[in-house]
Amino acid sequence: MVTVLPDVHRARHLAEQVPDPELPMLTLADLGVLRTVTAEADGTVVAALTPTYSGCPAMAEMRADVAARLRAAGFDRVEIRTVLDPPWTSDWITPEGRRKLAEHGIAPPAAAPRHPAGPVPLDLSPTRRTVACPRCGSADTEETSRFAATSCKALWRCLACREPFEYVKEI
Repeated sequence: MVTVLPDVHRARHLAEQVPDPELPMLTLADLGVLRTVTAEADGTVVAALTPTYSGCPAMAEMRADVAARLRAAGFDRVEIRTVLDPPWTSDWITPEGRRKLAEHGIAPPAAAPRHPAGPVPLDLSPTRRTVACPRCGSADTEETSRFAATSCKALWRCLACREPFEYVKEI
């Protein structure tokens, strides 16, 4: 029996176009959640996703959306795997993803804090003191809530233009 491997480049391109369920202006590729798309010897297309944080409730939706997109494109055997190591970091958001966030009035994260190998210290203080307004660019802003519609975002207000905005926290 001869097994013809599926077109992995086409499968990757399709998976890259799947929008994030919580930030629909971003694709899973923009967000850095889509890790790999490969083909196994039996012809199964395997897409690997990394959640933005442990217990992310959007993972089930992401997995289902990627699988549905691949199956709709004619890939019969599809497997979606969750990859936890290395853990996702907000540094994985692409420059295009950061641009899209700002374009939609959401402040993109700063660079994620760097930690040495080993246990990560628990720091409950705010991760960032200044967040530039994505609308007017002013640094005269204030945090109004540590959490927004999703736990990976915070609510901020610009004191210059008076507009509220969400901020994607760095992880």
